[in-house]
Amino acid sequence: MKNKPFQRVLLKLSGEMFKGERNYGIDPKFLDFLAQEIHDLKELNIEIGIVIGGGNIFRGLAASMNGMDRVTADYTGMLATIMNALALNDALKKIGLESRVQSALELKEVTEPFILEKTLHHFEKKRIVIFAGGTGNPYFTTDTTAALRAVEIKSEVILKATKVNGIYNEDPEKSKNAKQYKTLTYLDVINQKLKIMDTTALSLSMDNHIPIIVFNLNEKGNIKRAINKETIGTLIQ
Repeated sequence: MKNKPFQRVLLKLSGEMFKGERNYGIDPKFLDFLAQEIHDLKELNIEIGIVIGGGNIFRGLAASMNGMDRVTADYTGMLATIMNALALNDALKKIGLESRVQSALELKEVTEPFILEKTLHHFEKKRIVIFAGGTGNPYFTTDTTAALRAVEIKSEVILKATKVNGIYNEDPEKSKNAKQYKTLTYLDVINQKLKIMDTTALSLSMDNHIPIIVFNLNEKGNIKRAINKETIGTLIQ
């Protein structure tokens, strides 16, 4: 008997993915690819929340290590996530999908504030909700934002999109001997310092029993496969 797809999911996208083949910024070709991948989920009739990083434009932690005030750097990074969210929102609307950007930072001219009741209303209308602006607080990563939003919306799973096929014991782009893990516990990831997500995000997910699937976004159809509970990537639970 075929597994029933997840009905509500949180998709976590790194800002780095948005560079596509560029060295910096947003690659329109990647946006088109991503929007089409999300469009292909429409027939599943599911509810989708998305959290995006901002590393393709600005990395707060890196800037603070180079002398910028950490709080200022983190807020600048949050603004970068809003830029990515607006770009994705535009790409989705161009292909006929209904979506909304909700931000933890107030920017009412272009985003809605994050209000859980409003998010759930959008889900009822089968609108995609893109969560931007991080948690609205410095010192928290967008991975933590993804875990927090997943808990708040009662997502069944966090889909962590990457450039490789899952989690490995060493960097697969540097070592031909790297071995992929098929399953891991949250504590495995924390204790082995596998660095796929920060400890706060993993702890939030563990405490609330939300599994994480780490998979290769660049392989066409993988988001849909993950939602359909096909065996891809690495499962953390």
